[in-house]
Amino acid sequence: MSIFQDLELLVKHGFHGRVLVEKPLFERGLAIPHNNFSLAAVAYNLRFHPLLVKLKSLLEDAAQLVTVSVHAGSFLPAWRPGSDYRQSYSAKRDQGGGVLRDLSHELDYVLWLFGPWRRMTALGGQVSDLEIDSDDAYTLLMETKRCPMVSIHMNYLDRVSRREICVNTDRHTIRVDLIGNTIVVDDVQETVKIERDDTYLAEHQAMLTGHIGELCTLEESMETLLTIEAAERAATEHVWITR
Repeated sequence: MSIFQDLELLVKHGFHGRVLVEKPLFERGLAIPHNNFSLAAVAYNLRFHPLLVKLKSLLEDAAQLVTVSVHAGSFLPAWRPGSDYRQSYSAKRDQGGGVLRDLSHELDYVLWLFGPWRRMTALGGQVSDLEIDSDDAYTLLMETKRCPMVSIHMNYLDRVSRREICVNTDRHTIRVDLIGNTIVVDDVQETVKIERDDTYLAEHQAMLTGHIGELCTLEESMETLLTIEAAERAATEHVWITR
């Protein structure tokens, strides 16, 4: 059963409680079922990473954003030690695999931090010799509401894992390393201590207490899905997409 069908079933039975949905919201852009949920959100837990929270605060004080570069990559065969990567859902397009969906955290926080995109193009697909039929590398180039030049690269290929954001404002360069847990503003570095489950715990605490704060709404998650579909279209048709 798909997530869409799960939500429809909850609506049908008049569920009024809180719903936290695994990402991405659906397999493709669909109308969100009309519902009476007291709170509904999608599990983009990186919004609760202290470094992204700090970056968001720094950007609120920035007069002008100039460029943004995002890189997220790790080697798929090393993801799940002891299991065959070729049998994982990540390797199978018909099961929702592929970097655009697996690493859609990057797309979510880009839209969250820098606003909706106005125009976008992309290159990507299954480009390596990994034995998969899902996309293993994508690069998106976009203009967003807050920044004229945003690039996002994601892949299943980096044997040295990277998850980094670099932002140039009119006054500073800010670099965030979500693996090394550091943030550097110009030449001043700060390191935070964070355990693997901390962002999940913070996200669930927000759901339980009703503090919506940084939670990703269903509507925001739908924007991420539409971005995925636009990237796939841009890569297939070799076009810019404007809206």
